[in-house]
Amino acid sequence: MSKVFPEALLLIGRVIGPHGVRGLLKIKSYARSEASLLTAGKIYLRLSPGEISEHEILSAVPHKGVSLIRLEGLDSRAEAEPYRGAEIFIQKVAVSRDKEEYFWHELIGLRVYLETGRYLGTVKEILPTAGNDVYVVREGKAEFLIPAIYDVVKTIDLENGKMIISEVEGLLDLNEV
Repeated sequence: MSKVFPEALLLIGRVIGPHGVRGLLKIKSYARSEASLLTAGKIYLRLSPGEISEHEILSAVPHKGVSLIRLEGLDSRAEAEPYRGAEIFIQKVAVSRDKEEYFWHELIGLRVYLETGRYLGTVKEILPTAGNDVYVVREGKAEFLIPAIYDVVKTIDLENGKMIISEVEGLLDLNEV
């Protein structure tokens, strides 16, 4: 059981299940690369609220669209099996980022406005793509897919919970709102 407080942790993935017979965990990572896991050094697995265990990461490699990680002390499939479905966290202080980089959890729920002040909806989810992320903005039945690029996203104001975007020709069907 870890003494780290949940507010000091950042959710970065989920355990899909064991892989093979030597205790590897197959995970769905929300991080851009396995390097994020290795840099953190330790991960925290939560199976249920209040139950967080700390583990040293020995290796992390990509494998067929997921990642395989080896943790200290997990040496068999039977030892890895109880972690199926666990949420994976790292300490927030282990993550470095540039001034204009944001965690997904900071963006989900932001209210989105055009530069003209017109309200479009809230960021409900983020879709990773090869070129850039795409923010899914919804309000009622209206849905907008906003590319996370500088030409479109003008301001992200976390303190006030809003995002300002430019109205790019052909990007938005404003008859929906």
